[in-house]
Amino acid sequence: MSGGSTTDGIRCMVMRGGTSKGAYFLAEDLPADPAERDELLLRVMGTPDPRQIDGIGGAHPLTSKVAVVSPAGAPGIDVDYLFLQLGVDEPTVSDRQNCGNILAGIGPFAVERGLVAAGPERTSVRIRMVNSGGIVTAGFPTPGGVPRYDGDTAISGVPGTAAPIVLNFENTEGSACGALLPTGNVRDTVDGIEVTCVDNGMPVVVATASDLGITGHETVADLAGDEALRERIQSLRLRAGRLMGLGDVSAGSVPKTTLVAPPREGGMICTRTFIPLRVHTSIGVLGAVTVATALLMDGAVGHDLARPPAPGAPMSIEHPTGRLDVEVELDGTSVRRSSVVRTARRLLDGTVFPRRSR
Repeated sequence: MSGGSTTDGIRCMVMRGGTSKGAYFLAEDLPADPAERDELLLRVMGTPDPRQIDGIGGAHPLTSKVAVVSPAGAPGIDVDYLFLQLGVDEPTVSDRQNCGNILAGIGPFAVERGLVAAGPERTSVRIRMVNSGGIVTAGFPTPGGVPRYDGDTAISGVPGTAAPIVLNFENTEGSACGALLPTGNVRDTVDGIEVTCVDNGMPVVVATASDLGITGHETVADLAGDEALRERIQSLRLRAGRLMGLGDVSAGSVPKTTLVAPPREGGMICTRTFIPLRVHTSIGVLGAVTVATALLMDGAVGHDLARPPAPGAPMSIEHPTGRLDVEVELDGTSVRRSSVVRTARRLLDGTVFPRRSR
């Protein structure tokens, strides 16, 4: 590890990316061995502990995330981005999924660390998502060659506004499962429930909320207190995970489960998402892209509930704290293009001191 011993601390930037928050590192500042790296990051985050009191994690899956960034390993790419989801209560580190929210901060971070030269007004960074091989181009303002974090763009689930970051996805389709429809079907029956298993950047099991005995418009608190629903969700995703080619997902963070219901706030669909069992306060970027992709397919679960957007308008996915607008173009069951606008903000840049190894 070239960044010095853990006693001396490790260079780290904490950023809010979309509706998540995470620690961003250069790969060169972490151990090269994945097992050593993961053990170190658990100590950095303060896992396992439901409070993460002895680390910088925020005691929630949405704030227990890590981005590892390195110079590109392939031509035509600017940087490589590895996402790691760390557990809170349990000492787990997963690279089985991408994170589109943390992705929003990768371009500015790459400029801040000197991996990419900024343009005088605006910069585009071509990023390879190491977890899946997907490619995304992030475009954001850099007046005077410096990333701008303040701006007038608001996103649901985040107080205030910030500068817009446009994410254009090139080939997220089949990120973890290897296919847009990993079971080969638009609709399956799993554990007695009609579902669509889909992966356009995030493996998701889409089911109708009413089929699980809820309206799909409940609050996060109401759903979090429904233990019977959590057990039903776990049973459903365990079976769906095997059908999707993911194997035993009992300790994994994917697939996510999204329950859909008719929209109430002028959007295309209303959603409640479980990550994997904790209720998401909004919806993940790639989760929203994947759900929107499913809704475009005839016969998919939720297709008949969706309210088509006006011509040229984005697909607006309602969630517990607002809406997330995405754009997806399909050619049959092949994805042509996906894009979304996010924001990110640098919160802290300095040195993190992990607790000592036991």
